[in-house]
Amino acid sequence: MAAIAQLKLFERLQTDFADAITEGRLELLSGDIRTFDVDTLPKGYALVANIPYYLTGEIFRMFLEAENQPSAMTLLVQKEVAERIARSKKESILSLSVKAYGTPTYEFTVPRGAFNPAPKVDSAVLAVRGISRKNFSSREEEDTFFTLIRAGFAHKRKFVRNNLAEAELSSGDIPEKARAEDLLLSVWLSLCRS
Repeated sequence: MAAIAQLKLFERLQTDFADAITEGRLELLSGDIRTFDVDTLPKGYALVANIPYYLTGEIFRMFLEAENQPSAMTLLVQKEVAERIARSKKESILSLSVKAYGTPTYEFTVPRGAFNPAPKVDSAVLAVRGISRKNFSSREEEDTFFTLIRAGFAHKRKFVRNNLAEAELSSGDIPEKARAEDLLLSVWLSLCRS
C-alpha cells in the first residue's frame, strides 16, 4: 500500500514539476534513501525531504558525514526533534552533530491535522544551511569530536568529566559539575582540538 502511494506521489511530482525537470533544474529520485549512493549527486546539491521519523538520526549522519555533503538540508521531522536541534538550550548528540556541520533553523510547525491519516505527533520543517567541514581541520579531528560527544553522553545523569574519564579521554577545562547536555558546541570543538 505504501509503495503504491509513493509511486503515485512520484508520478504527480513529475507532472507538477515537468518544466523544471526538462530544463535540468530539478531531478526527482524515488527509492530507499538508506541504499542511495550520495556520491552520485552533483556537488553543492540541496536535500529536501519528508523522512520517516525513525530514520532522522541515520539520515542526518548519512548526509552530513558524507564526503559529498549537501550545501543545505530542509527536512520535515518530528516537532520535538526540530526544537531540540534548533531551539533548545540543552544539547544532544544529534543537535551537536548537526551544529558541527551547519546552522539549523526551525522554520515552521506542521500540525498533525495537516496529514491524512493524522499521526500522533506534530511535525516541523527544519533547515540546515551552510553545511561544511569548516569546524574540523582533518578527518581525524572530526572522528575525535564524535568519539568525545558519544563518551560525554554515555551516561546522561553523570557529570561529563566522569563520563570522559571512564572512556580514558581528557576533559580539559570542563567544569566539574557540568553535564554533557549543558556544554556548547564550541566547548566540544575546543576539547577535541586540545
